[in-house]
Amino acid sequence: MYSEKVLKEFRHPKNLGKIHNPDGLGKVGNPVCGDLLWIYIKVGKNKKGQEIIKDIKVKTFGCVAALATSSKLTTMAKGMTLDEALKINKEKIAKELDGLPPQKMHCSVLSMDGLRRAIEDYRNKKAGRIEPSKKQPSRSSCRHRNKKGNGKSN
Repeated sequence: MYSEKVLKEFRHPKNLGKIHNPDGLGKVGNPVCGDLLWIYIKVGKNKKGQEIIKDIKVKTFGCVAALATSSKLTTMAKGMTLDEALKINKEKIAKELDGLPPQKMHCSVLSMDGLRRAIEDYRNKKAGRIEPSKKQPSRSSCRHRNKKGNGKSN
């Protein structure tokens, strides 16, 4: 069912944990399958003066695919500019993991949503706007159904 890369990422996840006083925090959850994810980022500048993801950590509560995709996302995004990181999509994450079962692609969407919200949170703080991270975790935009089509997790 899962590729060897997915299983390796699940068994040895990267960048797990919490960053105290993060520059940005993205909290997302999927009420259908119960997965919950928090992404913490620290922003720095590269030699060109562009804002980059200097550090990134994730706390994931979910299935094998949720942990594997969120771990892989952190290794992909670390060191990228914020705009480059926003271009990571579910297909890129799945490709880095040698694919995901179709019913588990929603996990890569959840990871992307968490990163987008963390970057949005950082940009809102920087602009002096209300901090979305103070709100309850928001629902991810991902929607999925199991093989029976009843919306319950597989």
